[in-house]
Amino acid sequence: MTLLPGPRAYHPDDRAALDDICVRTADNGGDSRHLYPDHALMSTIFAAPYAHLEPELAFVLDDGTGRAVGYILGTADTPRFVRDFRERWLPLVEDRYPQPDRTPVTPTEEMIGLLHDPERMVLSELAGHPAHLHIDLLPDWQRKGWGRQLMRTFLAALAARDVKGVHLSMLTANTPARHFYDRLGFTEIAVPDPGPVTYLVRSTEPGL
Repeated sequence: MTLLPGPRAYHPDDRAALDDICVRTADNGGDSRHLYPDHALMSTIFAAPYAHLEPELAFVLDDGTGRAVGYILGTADTPRFVRDFRERWLPLVEDRYPQPDRTPVTPTEEMIGLLHDPERMVLSELAGHPAHLHIDLLPDWQRKGWGRQLMRTFLAALAARDVKGVHLSMLTANTPARHFYDRLGFTEIAVPDPGPVTYLVRSTEPGL
Protein backbone atom coordinates (compact mmCIF):
# COMPACT_ATOMS: atom_id res chain seq x y z
CA MET A 1 0.00 0.00 0.00
CA THR A 2 1.34 3.41 -0.95
CA LEU A 3 1.11 6.00 1.79
CA LEU A 4 0.66 9.73 1.25
CA PRO A 5 3.38 12.18 2.29
CA GLY A 6 2.75 14.10 5.48
CA PRO A 7 3.81 14.79 9.06
CA ARG A 8 4.13 11.96 11.55
CA ALA A 9 5.76 11.38 14.91
CA TYR A 10 9.53 10.96 15.00
CA HIS A 11 10.83 7.41 15.44
CA PRO A 12 14.37 6.46 16.52
CA ASP A 13 14.85 4.85 13.09
CA ASP A 14 14.68 8.40 11.67
CA ARG A 15 17.93 9.45 13.37
CA ALA A 16 20.16 9.07 10.29
CA ALA A 17 17.68 11.08 8.22
CA LEU A 18 17.57 13.73 10.95
CA ASP A 19 21.35 14.11 10.79
CA ASP A 20 21.27 14.29 6.99
CA ILE A 21 18.48 16.87 6.79
CA CYS A 22 20.16 19.04 9.40
CA VAL A 23 23.59 19.20 7.76
CA ARG A 24 22.08 19.67 4.30
CA THR A 25 20.18 22.78 5.44
CA ALA A 26 22.61 24.30 7.96
CA ASP A 27 24.52 26.76 5.75
CA ASN A 28 22.08 29.67 5.68
CA GLY A 29 19.42 27.22 4.54
CA GLY A 30 21.74 25.37 2.16
CA ASP A 31 24.05 22.35 2.24
CA SER A 32 26.79 22.67 4.88
CA ARG A 33 28.61 19.38 4.32
CA HIS A 34 31.56 21.26 2.82
CA LEU A 35 31.95 23.20 6.09
CA TYR A 36 31.66 20.37 8.60
CA PRO A 37 33.60 17.15 7.85
CA ASP A 38 31.65 15.37 10.59
CA HIS A 39 28.20 15.36 9.06
CA ALA A 40 26.52 14.51 12.37
CA LEU A 41 27.85 17.58 14.18
CA MET A 42 25.08 20.02 13.31
CA SER A 43 22.36 17.58 14.26
CA THR A 44 24.14 16.88 17.54
CA ILE A 45 23.57 20.54 18.43
CA PHE A 46 20.34 21.52 16.70
CA ALA A 47 18.23 18.39 16.12
CA ALA A 48 19.19 15.12 17.82
CA PRO A 49 19.07 16.40 21.43
CA TYR A 50 15.44 17.41 20.97
CA ALA A 51 14.48 14.01 19.60
CA HIS A 52 16.32 12.39 22.50
CA LEU A 53 15.13 14.63 25.33
CA GLU A 54 11.61 15.54 24.17
CA PRO A 55 10.57 12.96 21.56
CA GLU A 56 6.90 13.78 22.09
CA LEU A 57 7.59 17.13 20.40
CA ALA A 58 9.56 15.71 17.47
CA PHE A 59 7.79 15.29 14.13
CA VAL A 60 9.05 14.46 10.65
CA LEU A 61 7.72 14.93 7.16
CA ASP A 62 7.40 11.44 5.68
CA ASP A 63 7.75 11.21 1.89
CA GLY A 64 5.17 8.43 1.77
CA THR A 65 7.71 5.59 1.80
CA GLY A 66 8.76 5.88 5.43
CA ARG A 67 11.70 8.22 4.70
CA ALA A 68 11.93 11.49 6.63
CA VAL A 69 12.56 14.47 4.33
CA GLY A 70 11.96 17.22 6.87
CA TYR A 71 11.40 17.74 10.56
CA ILE A 72 10.15 20.08 13.23
CA LEU A 73 11.22 19.59 16.82
CA GLY A 74 11.78 21.59 19.95
CA THR A 75 10.95 21.95 23.59
CA ALA A 76 8.00 23.18 25.59
CA ASP A 77 10.25 24.70 28.27
CA THR A 78 13.59 26.18 27.23
CA PRO A 79 15.17 26.56 30.72
CA ARG A 80 14.30 22.95 31.57
CA PHE A 81 15.63 21.78 28.21
CA VAL A 82 18.91 23.61 28.81
CA ARG A 83 19.34 21.83 32.14
CA ASP A 84 18.59 18.47 30.52
CA PHE A 85 20.97 19.27 27.66
CA ARG A 86 23.75 19.95 30.16
CA GLU A 87 23.04 16.99 32.41
CA ARG A 88 21.72 14.31 30.05
CA TRP A 89 22.80 15.12 26.49
CA LEU A 90 26.34 16.48 26.75
CA PRO A 91 27.63 13.38 28.59
CA LEU A 92 26.54 11.30 25.59
CA VAL A 93 28.46 13.33 23.01
CA GLU A 94 31.33 15.17 24.69
CA ASP A 95 33.82 12.34 24.07
CA ARG A 96 33.21 12.71 20.34
CA TYR A 97 33.11 16.51 20.52
CA PRO A 98 35.39 17.67 23.37
CA GLN A 99 35.28 21.31 24.31
CA PRO A 100 37.94 23.27 22.36
CA ASP A 101 40.91 24.39 24.46
CA ARG A 102 41.53 27.45 22.28
CA THR A 103 39.60 30.25 20.64
CA PRO A 104 37.67 28.63 17.77
CA VAL A 105 39.36 29.06 14.39
CA THR A 106 37.33 26.68 12.23
CA PRO A 107 33.58 26.33 11.60
CA THR A 108 33.67 22.99 13.41
CA GLU A 109 35.28 24.50 16.50
CA GLU A 110 32.76 27.33 16.52
CA MET A 111 29.89 24.86 16.48
CA ILE A 112 31.43 22.67 19.17
CA GLY A 113 31.72 25.80 21.29
CA LEU A 114 27.95 26.27 20.94
CA LEU A 115 27.38 22.62 21.85
CA HIS A 116 29.13 23.19 25.17
CA ASP A 117 27.19 26.38 25.93
CA PRO A 118 23.51 25.43 26.05
CA GLU A 119 22.86 28.23 28.54
CA ARG A 120 23.07 30.68 25.61
CA MET A 121 19.50 29.63 24.80
CA VAL A 122 18.03 31.20 27.95
CA LEU A 123 17.19 34.88 27.44
CA SER A 124 14.95 36.82 29.79
CA GLU A 125 13.30 38.63 26.87
CA LEU A 126 11.91 35.28 25.69
CA ALA A 127 10.39 34.21 29.01
CA GLY A 128 6.87 34.88 27.72
CA HIS A 129 7.49 32.42 24.87
CA PRO A 130 9.14 29.54 26.75
CA ALA A 131 8.98 26.95 23.97
CA HIS A 132 11.34 27.00 21.01
CA LEU A 133 11.67 25.06 17.80
CA HIS A 134 13.80 24.08 14.81
CA ILE A 135 12.32 23.26 11.43
CA ASP A 136 14.14 22.08 8.28
CA LEU A 137 13.09 20.47 5.02
CA LEU A 138 15.17 19.09 2.17
CA PRO A 139 15.14 21.42 -0.87
CA ASP A 140 12.77 19.29 -2.99
CA TRP A 141 10.15 19.53 -0.23
CA GLN A 142 10.33 23.26 0.39
CA ARG A 143 7.82 25.87 -0.82
CA LYS A 144 5.07 23.27 -1.23
CA GLY A 145 3.10 23.81 1.97
CA TRP A 146 4.80 21.06 3.98
CA GLY A 147 6.53 23.50 6.31
CA ARG A 148 3.18 25.00 7.21
CA GLN A 149 1.80 21.53 7.93
CA LEU A 150 4.73 20.70 10.18
CA MET A 151 4.37 24.00 12.01
CA ARG A 152 0.64 23.43 12.50
CA THR A 153 1.39 19.98 13.96
CA PHE A 154 4.00 21.33 16.35
CA LEU A 155 1.96 24.30 17.56
CA ALA A 156 -1.00 22.03 18.24
CA ALA A 157 1.22 19.76 20.33
CA LEU A 158 2.40 22.75 22.35
CA ALA A 159 -1.14 24.08 22.81
CA ALA A 160 -2.23 20.65 24.07
CA ARG A 161 0.38 21.08 26.82
CA ASP A 162 -1.02 24.53 27.64
CA VAL A 163 2.12 26.26 26.35
CA LYS A 164 1.10 29.74 25.21
CA GLY A 165 4.12 31.00 23.27
CA VAL A 166 7.08 29.78 21.21
CA HIS A 167 10.23 31.38 19.87
CA LEU A 168 12.96 30.57 17.39
CA SER A 169 16.24 32.04 16.25
CA MET A 170 17.31 32.24 12.63
CA LEU A 171 20.25 33.59 10.70
CA THR A 172 19.29 37.13 9.77
CA ALA A 173 20.81 36.68 6.31
CA ASN A 174 18.41 33.81 5.51
CA THR A 175 15.72 35.96 3.93
CA PRO A 176 13.67 33.08 2.45
CA ALA A 177 13.29 31.62 5.95
CA ARG A 178 12.24 35.02 7.29
CA HIS A 179 9.53 35.31 4.63
CA PHE A 180 8.29 31.85 5.62
CA TYR A 181 8.07 32.74 9.31
CA ASP A 182 6.43 36.08 8.57
CA ARG A 183 3.69 34.31 6.65
CA LEU A 184 3.10 32.03 9.64
CA GLY A 185 2.55 34.91 12.03
CA PHE A 186 5.94 35.13 13.73
CA THR A 187 7.14 38.58 14.72
CA GLU A 188 10.57 39.87 15.65
CA ILE A 189 11.52 40.45 19.28
CA ALA A 190 14.52 42.50 20.38
CA VAL A 191 17.23 40.91 22.50
CA PRO A 192 20.59 42.38 23.52
CA ASP A 193 23.54 41.63 21.23
CA PRO A 194 21.82 39.07 18.99
CA GLY A 195 24.84 38.69 16.73
CA PRO A 196 24.07 37.15 13.32
CA VAL A 197 20.63 35.87 14.34
CA THR A 198 17.13 37.27 14.64
CA TYR A 199 14.67 36.09 17.29
CA LEU A 200 11.02 35.59 16.35
CA VAL A 201 8.03 34.79 18.55
CA ARG A 202 4.47 33.57 18.09
CA SER A 203 1.54 32.41 20.18
CA THR A 204 0.52 28.76 19.88
CA GLU A 205 -3.04 29.67 18.99
CA PRO A 206 -4.29 28.04 15.76
CA GLY A 207 -4.69 30.04 12.60
CA LEU A 208 -2.11 28.84 10.09
